[in-house]
Amino acid sequence: MRSRRSPSMKLLFATLIGVALIIPLVFVYALVSDRQHQARVAQDSIASGWAGAQVVTGPVLVIPYTEERVTTEMVDGQKTTRTVETRDELFLAPERQSIDTEIDPEVKERAIYKSVIYDIAAQGQARFALPADLGKYGVTAGQLILGEAEVRLGISDPRGLQPDARLKVAGKNLPLEPGKGSASSGGSGVHANFDWSEGKPLDVEWSYSLRGSRSISVVPRGKETVWTARSSWPHPSFVGSFLPGDEDRTISDDGFEARWSISNLALGETVLTKAEPTMPIVSDNPEEDYRVAMVEDRGGTGISKAATIRLVEPVDLYSRVDRSVKYGFLFIGFTFLAFLMFDVVAGASVASAEYLLTGAGLILFFVMLLAFAEMLGFTIAYVIASGAIIGLLTSYSAAVLGSWKRAQVIGALLVGLYAVLYVLLSLEAWSLVIGSILLFLALAGVMFATRNIDWSGVGRSEEQAAEVN
Repeated sequence: MRSRRSPSMKLLFATLIGVALIIPLVFVYALVSDRQHQARVAQDSIASGWAGAQVVTGPVLVIPYTEERVTTEMVDGQKTTRTVETRDELFLAPERQSIDTEIDPEVKERAIYKSVIYDIAAQGQARFALPADLGKYGVTAGQLILGEAEVRLGISDPRGLQPDARLKVAGKNLPLEPGKGSASSGGSGVHANFDWSEGKPLDVEWSYSLRGSRSISVVPRGKETVWTARSSWPHPSFVGSFLPGDEDRTISDDGFEARWSISNLALGETVLTKAEPTMPIVSDNPEEDYRVAMVEDRGGTGISKAATIRLVEPVDLYSRVDRSVKYGFLFIGFTFLAFLMFDVVAGASVASAEYLLTGAGLILFFVMLLAFAEMLGFTIAYVIASGAIIGLLTSYSAAVLGSWKRAQVIGALLVGLYAVLYVLLSLEAWSLVIGSILLFLALAGVMFATRNIDWSGVGRSEEQAAEVN
């Protein structure tokens, strides 16, 4: 015969076991993180043979110039001043430019992992003109070496560049050379040399096909940048320093189209500079988007601003499993609470080992959910895992509580919990409200059911328990 404990001791043992079960729950959380990391490694492996996330820029003119500088040095113990001529570069952004991109996505698989790759057909036009007031930039027309000008196109991962790349300057096709891209693309890209001795306004046209994966970012430059993007991918995510307005984007099951119009007033950059801003911070993690935007928007950082399209999967199963694990303590708490009520109110004695085995079953749900979600998708995996655990714990409860009628209460509770969890995962904005209401109702129910319990006693008599039943 099982020894009788006071209700307070039963509550204490149930609480201690629940707290102890947080340890394996933490291990499950670590397992989800590990599998997510393995998925990212697999995605990077797919991209390694294709190309990574691309950051591209329109054309930038690079103009060498000479400058006289006075230097002071020690010669035979005396200070000597001399004037030396140095050579440096100016970076001229376009007066206006337009960029048009057609994105053709594809899902590549490796084992159970998937990654989104794409081909881009990009083309653009830009117009350049020397500022009339060069003096305010610290140079004069006589210092410029216009005969050795360069056009640079930035492409962060040039492995994806296809052989059809073309560049036309003032109506003439120029041969492209690798490297010396824009600093805004990490220095990667292509360039071409040309003679701009006349210094007249210049029209530049370019086009290329480009491979990439997961996301595409455009760094706007100049007085006005207009970027138009189209794709058959139905699940784009627009992030970065600039977003298209609601009237400038359309998203449907057939794909999306979006348009950006960005001025140098928004960029906070002059048309002519002596240094280029560095590559923007582009993250594949949605949780880091706010931090990245704050870094980019902070004045004086020297970091380029970018508009980014992320080609995302409609459901990130790892983030949903991760969020479900965070609700694991609620499953343990509500189920243990039901057992405790049957124990102290209805007289069904529940041993510590039975609490422990029930908790192990609840934690196993999350492992099964992760395993099946990687193979079958989140929704199907959720139905399979929850159905298996509900059936297992309902059957076990019949033996523990000594009644199928009581076991049906546990089964109904689990069905309700798993249904509510699925709703919480689908309605993230309402999860806190729904969770707090459930906790309030649970607390109210426990207070009502235990209002006549003598927590310091050894429990009710058999007659009292029979009356409750």
